Amino acid sequence: MEHYAVELDLEVARWDARGWPRPDVALVAGSGLGVELGSPFASRPLGDFLPFPVHAVSGHALAIDLFTLGGRTVLYFRGRLHAYQGYEPGQVVFPVRLAARLGTGALVLTNAAGGVDPALAAGDLALITDQLNLTGRTPLWGEPPAEWGPRFPDLANAFDPRLRRLARREAEKLGIPLAEGVYAGLPGPAYETPAEVRMLRTLGAGLVGMSTVLEVIAARHLGLACLGISLVSNPAAGVAESPLRHEDVLAAGQAATGRLRRLLDAILTAPDLLPEAAPNP
Repeated sequence: MEHYAVELDLEVARWDARGWPRPDVALVAGSGLGVELGSPFASRPLGDFLPFPVHAVSGHALAIDLFTLGGRTVLYFRGRLHAYQGYEPGQVVFPVRLAARLGTGALVLTNAAGGVDPALAAGDLALITDQLNLTGRTPLWGEPPAEWGPRFPDLANAFDPRLRRLARREAEKLGIPLAEGVYAGLPGPAYETPAEVRMLRTLGAGLVGMSTVLEVIAARHLGLACLGISLVSNPAAGVAESPLRHEDVLAAGQAATGRLRRLLDAILTAPDLLPEAAPNP
């Protein structure tokens, strides 16, 4: 598998040559979740940073924005790459690896997800507590550079417990309900069958989608702390009687944009977001 190690080093050098500051935190936006965080001081198409051709999914802008929020530089990936588009795992996670190689201190991932848990309704925000990688793939196949991280990384805390506590605290301050659940990542692009949803519920999943899990594996391998937030775009197949449509996913994301923006703004500007600013537990 191609890990694009040389290309990543070249992009880091190009980043510095542009005179851009190194980011403190990175944010990845999911389907229809392109929340506005203000006016970026720099913005470029994502394809400018990738050593392979790119194409977008409906509802997924593909761009990199740089913001200053609360005195921090935020690297904002508008949209992401998906394995179901034909990308290899090393390509799917290239943006996350770039963020890590730039020295980012934390990674916040958002996605639109189906609600496997019947208690979840369309429009709910849910904190991802853990994940099930059911894609049958991993970005660690082959031989990643040894300096990136251990050959067999520990994923016991795939989603950082301290960041999850911070997110719950900020949501409570804002009065924004924040559910929790395990996220199951499937390859897609077909939505799940009712039988598959019943299986996922048995396995302990409360959320299901077609992204995120490979990004988290790559980020943790590089030592990057992760926080994941899902927008429940629809009940998963069999939970409700209505058919699943991509248009509904986008509409749910747009309807929840205000709440998600306020929560993300609070998280990204929290004084203790980054490890060096966090108090001892």
